[in-house]
Amino acid sequence: MNSSYRVLTAVMVKTMDEIEAGYKKLEEKIEQLHEKADSLSKEIRDHDAELLAKMAKSAVPVVKVVGLNMLKKGKQDTKGEIYDPAYFPGRMIILGKAAKPAEFRPDNPQMPVIDQFCVMSEEGKFFELMYSFDGFLTDSYLNPIDAKTAIDHYGFDIMFMLYRAMHDYLKGEEVLVEALEKVIGYIWGSKQQSGPLSSP
Repeated sequence: MNSSYRVLTAVMVKTMDEIEAGYKKLEEKIEQLHEKADSLSKEIRDHDAELLAKMAKSAVPVVKVVGLNMLKKGKQDTKGEIYDPAYFPGRMIILGKAAKPAEFRPDNPQMPVIDQFCVMSEEGKFFELMYSFDGFLTDSYLNPIDAKTAIDHYGFDIMFMLYRAMHDYLKGEEVLVEALEKVIGYIWGSKQQSGPLSSP
């Protein structure tokens, strides 16, 4: 094993650990807000997909800056470390994780899904990123979905996650973000407070 391989492996492991840690923190915040979701108004619910699609278009600059190059496939050694990785072109942000992944991938019914995420590309499009593992090769399928399907499969959590990304990283659109804060705050049944919706 050469030094460049060890460095690459160490960087990948560290990056995946950071992603997992950040995702767990966001999950904790979402859990605190779940009980308030029932207060969502019918008017907003009827236009939820339209709102999410418009948010996605506005958030494109954020994805290009803070998005990740997601793993497409890679071999896994006996220690569980990935080598010879290949990545999807372009960046993505993770908006949600399926509590119960699909049984099989749409492109191959022989490939069980072990992990499934809702992601948004730097073109503002939504996908389900499905990972499979056959004991040696980690492989994936990027399943395109629309905003309505994204909400149906992953709930309003993804709208909150996208708002947080826009709040933290979208510059020069303070008026838009402030307006979204009011809408998202209403969706979650939160009372108006000074400052942003929540703190990370």
